Amino acid sequence: MEGNGYSGSFFQRSKPYIAMISLQFGYAGMNIITKVSLNRGMSHYVLVVYRHAFATAVIAPFAIILERKVRPKITFPIFMQMFVLGLLGPVIDQNFYYAGLKFTSPTFSCAMSNMLPAMTFVMAVLCRMEIVDIKKVRCQAKVIGTIVTVAGAMLMTLYKGNVIHLIWSEHVHSTHSSSVPETTNKDWIKGSILLIIATFAWASFFILQVNNRMTSITLVVDLKKRSSST
Repeated sequence: MEGNGYSGSFFQRSKPYIAMISLQFGYAGMNIITKVSLNRGMSHYVLVVYRHAFATAVIAPFAIILERKVRPKITFPIFMQMFVLGLLGPVIDQNFYYAGLKFTSPTFSCAMSNMLPAMTFVMAVLCRMEIVDIKKVRCQAKVIGTIVTVAGAMLMTLYKGNVIHLIWSEHVHSTHSSSVPETTNKDWIKGSILLIIATFAWASFFILQVNNRMTSITLVVDLKKRSSST
């Protein structure tokens, strides 16, 4: 019985990490499919519209049914916050990300996206949402991770080595060498700049979303207090 209880509690604690790992696999698959679509002539603007139209059709019923009476009414400040979130997320982030993906590769785009935690951490420190105590091991790990992430992104952007021909990819290179342009023809610097701008917008989206969530929680608590008092 104790073993079952321990395994159950361990699974409950591991759920967020399992969800994040599964999400990374989803991002990898999405980048590959997106790259194929862009190479076949689809506009990244159209791709963003299709993506959010499908997401709205899937998620909107759950929001209407489950959270219709929980969320506060939309006021003008909340509407402006939603507008800024939509501008940072679907418009700037995804359009710039897909444009950068078009100039680079899925692997490179995923690697550049790893700058997101570093940018979010720096912005949280500047906005005083994160307190850095260099004496603590946790804060030291965050600072070192930020430095390593930025250095790795700069290395991938500025350095370009030789192409590694693997055994299972030799047939692909030999059959498509005449039709596919060489990697030297890709504007990697331009793609890297677009990906960095997209990552910065994504980090800003997270920072603003946390503030909006705190405001929404405060409004919900106030509504509950008013309803209970009446």
